[in-house]
Amino acid sequence: MNTVDTVVHLVYLACATCFVLGLHLMNAPATARRGNQLSAAGMATAVAATVVVLARQHRITAVAVVVLLVGVLGGAIAGLVTARTVKMTAMPQLVSLFNAVGGGAAALVALGDAVERSDVPAALPLRTTTTIVLDLFIGGLTFSGSLVASGKLAGKVPGRPVVVAGGRGLVVLLGLSAAAVAALFLTGHGGIAALSGVTIAALAVGVLATLPIGGADMPVVISLLNACTGTAVAMAGFVLGSTVLIIAGALVGAAGAILTKLMADAMNRSITAIVAGGYGTGDEQTGGPATAAHGTVRETTVDDAAVQLAYAGKVVIVPGYGLAAAQAQHEVVALAQALSERGVEVSYGIHPVAGRMPGHMNVLLAEANAPYTQLKDLDEINPEFARTDVVLVVGANDVTNPAARRPGNPVSGMPILDVDKAKSIIVVKRSLGHGYAGIDNELYTDPKTAMLFADAKVGLQALITGLHAYA
Repeated sequence: MNTVDTVVHLVYLACATCFVLGLHLMNAPATARRGNQLSAAGMATAVAATVVVLARQHRITAVAVVVLLVGVLGGAIAGLVTARTVKMTAMPQLVSLFNAVGGGAAALVALGDAVERSDVPAALPLRTTTTIVLDLFIGGLTFSGSLVASGKLAGKVPGRPVVVAGGRGLVVLLGLSAAAVAALFLTGHGGIAALSGVTIAALAVGVLATLPIGGADMPVVISLLNACTGTAVAMAGFVLGSTVLIIAGALVGAAGAILTKLMADAMNRSITAIVAGGYGTGDEQTGGPATAAHGTVRETTVDDAAVQLAYAGKVVIVPGYGLAAAQAQHEVVALAQALSERGVEVSYGIHPVAGRMPGHMNVLLAEANAPYTQLKDLDEINPEFARTDVVLVVGANDVTNPAARRPGNPVSGMPILDVDKAKSIIVVKRSLGHGYAGIDNELYTDPKTAMLFADAKVGLQALITGLHAYA
């Protein structure tokens, strides 16, 4: 190994360190931006180092330079435009699209390498052929599955579970067929035709496996597909013999897997049950107040709610998907700021699955410049509800349902925000319509709860106006 090779390996090691440190910094909202920047710098440096290696090996031709420039410029422009124009409420489907791009790119790397070596398939080591097959299957499944998930989140595919007749049996059959064709390729037969069969089966499995999964499980599905993307990238690293790519993919895969487990626990559902599908009804909205099946609902007015908030000592705001759907993040932060200016202690109680992807509520509130110190997760905020004067629930449903503490219903055992332990609760919601679990929220009939029936944005704007009246 000469000096240049040693330097390149040290640079790759530094890049891997940047990935690890960047991932660690993403644990907290206050340092997440720095973590992203550090990881991006590490990846840019790794790409530059790879270009140096290819140049020294005389593997960069004029055609390759043109292709690389087109790819880099096209991707950079598309990424920049998307990042600048995407609405924060559309971030979940964008993340799914990024998952699709990552999985698809990894699969193309494996396929391209296989095509390049197609004249000597029998001479390829088993380690290489195995990772090629795994990369194609995982990458293909991630690509199609992420596209379906993005379509569900964007409303282009029904958010409710879409059950295909015989779909589960077909998934098993496709999986077995992919395994059989993969075995053929691993023994040095079939060549590109065999790999094409694996890819087609993977694409079909991704579609058939994602369609039956309902909207309630989308946060977990996004996280699971993100883990698959990382795994596919790691497999691509093995195919290319790139240590830094293996490390980057393994980190994403491991982080996604851990997050998937945490999200599933937050919903009190097993990952197996989520993958099996059939839970959640999509994002259907019902107009106007409804009647609770059990108990009496107490309705309040904007003025009464504003008075409660104005003279409270401590207020906790609980955002949910209704806030995201109404794009009311700026209004809720403005209300919190107005309360803080009156000397009210304000914080946000954020449930892990309150939005449509992991961290959705944190992203929305950060985009509206909510102070990071006010954002508190479930474990941190739950002990505070007992000393809270008013909890303002905005568009959250199942994650606040006290029925979760009792057995025998769809949310039993689900960790919830203990908002019913506060002295008073105000719920801003368009109606008494059910959440994804399809059951009444017992919080709404609690004697301490007052319902303010309104669209989240309109209701919050009215509360801000009403609050200023008591300045």
